[in-house]
Amino acid sequence: MAHIPGTGHATAKRSLLKTITWRTIGTLDTIIITRIVTGSWSAGAAVGVTELFTKMFLYYLHERGWAWSDWGLEDVQPIDPASIPEIQHS
Repeated sequence: MAHIPGTGHATAKRSLLKTITWRTIGTLDTIIITRIVTGSWSAGAAVGVTELFTKMFLYYLHERGWAWSDWGLEDVQPIDPASIPEIQHS
């Protein structure tokens, strides 16, 4: 069965928003870990800001690659609106 377009794929906007929210979490984690290891908030901020941009770019490319791929997605049969009782009476 062929994949049904529009099912199971993320839009570019969704990928971008997921990229930003995930990197916010990841960057805060990096800053805190760097602070714990080095004892310096400045070092934490420097590492965090640097990796913010590099990892955001890499994650976005990774996310778009997965959105492009059909691997691991299950195909679904389209639903006939006439088979749903609520729609028949509308």
